[in-house]
Amino acid sequence: QVQLVESGGGSVQPGGSLRLSCVASGFYIPTYAITWVRRSPGKELEWVSTIYPGGSGGGIYADSVRGRFITSRDNRENTVFLQMNSLKSEDTAVYYCVKGLGGPRTVPQPTGQGTQVTVSS
Repeated sequence: QVQLVESGGGSVQPGGSLRLSCVASGFYIPTYAITWVRRSPGKELEWVSTIYPGGSGGGIYADSVRGRFITSRDNRENTVFLQMNSLKSEDTAVYYCVKGLGGPRTVPQPTGQGTQVTVSS
């Protein structure tokens, strides 16, 4: 059974950092793109980042998070991470990881529970 489970969210002050984890079961993460999306209160689902499959595992990022967020992968743990630095209040959202590609115009729908990130002073 294919499943992705997010964790690592929490409450931080502006400027703080969090690292989200996305653990996969039922498939091997390095062979698929994994996309992070987020849903903020009152807003539509927003694409955040996608990490490509394969050895390099390079990532692409939304303009709103580029330079602050980094996505990476641990093949042995079958896990994808989203390191979030210099957090802003507008980063407050439920974050989800989704199997497959994503982008500014292609926002995949999540199926997991997500993990809540709250940025507030």
